[in-house]
Amino acid sequence: MGAKKVITTNNAPAAIGPYSQGISAGGFVFVSGQLPIDPATGELAPGGVSEQTERSIKNVKAVLEAAGLTLGDVLKTTVFLKDMNDFAAMNAVYAAHFTSDCPARAAVEVARLPKDALVEIEAIACG
Repeated sequence: MGAKKVITTNNAPAAIGPYSQGISAGGFVFVSGQLPIDPATGELAPGGVSEQTERSIKNVKAVLEAAGLTLGDVLKTTVFLKDMNDFAAMNAVYAAHFTSDCPARAAVEVARLPKDALVEIEAIACG
């Protein structure tokens, strides 16, 4: 198993706590939950769950790219939703990014997300 390596990029929101944007080890990359925060402004993406899902996926993609991977290398995602009634809208955006050989996924409703976001997405990839 390879040594643990921290993955960082300015193209995704900086970690705001005791965690890393991503960790690479043993050929896997673990991407921390990505909120729909614009890394340039530090603000939540304007709009509803569709726009926030788009921004969260862009942030996941940026961390993966910093590790030399793409969304096509994702094995598993977890989607956290503030409201499961937003599932269809989130899923439509998600499906536009994962079009074939889709990763395994769990989607769960949570009571609250940081910054009162509507969605957060984490990923595990292997390249």
